[in-house]
Amino acid sequence: MIGIPIGLLYANAVEWLVHRYVLHGPGKNPRSFWRFHWAEHHKNSRKNGMYDADYEKSIFDWNARGKEAFGIALMGVAHTPLFGVAPYFTATIVYSCFNYIHRHKKAHLNPAWARVHMTSHYDHHMGPNQDANWCVTRPWFDWILRTRVPYAFTAAETKRRLALLKKSLKQKFAPPKLSKLPSIPPSNQNAASGAA
Repeated sequence: MIGIPIGLLYANAVEWLVHRYVLHGPGKNPRSFWRFHWAEHHKNSRKNGMYDADYEKSIFDWNARGKEAFGIALMGVAHTPLFGVAPYFTATIVYSCFNYIHRHKKAHLNPAWARVHMTSHYDHHMGPNQDANWCVTRPWFDWILRTRVPYAFTAAETKRRLALLKKSLKQKFAPPKLSKLPSIPPSNQNAASGAA
């Protein structure tokens, strides 16, 4: 049974390592296979307040979500040979793979839920520093390695939300810009003079 807590810690460590050193390392290189994470997933999430429409699509599409699911499935499959020696550890890794896919999808389809139930992942996408808060499902290794930077439910978030609201209201209620006065059609003087 010791394999369960070891498996949970191991899965969380892998989350942290892959996210930080693969998805945000080579993932920022425009020519890298891992570019999808930064160029698609982070861009969509940041632009849409944590929501990412790719998570509405099939897990078999070759987009950020599909590539992520493929990598996680490979991780689960790679550990199955250990089942005979460490069944609880292996089962925990497989559980962690499914848990990751489920929770990550839910977080990006329901940002309000993520802000409360996956706060550190919300902070990763919406906070000012997207190079922190590497864990997705649980912030354990962010705490251990001191990479947890709170943002949600802080004064900084409130200030940013108020600024975005003010900007939105300003755009919504701004008077129309009159760069040119509407043109008045010229009067048909020839027709008027011919009638007189």
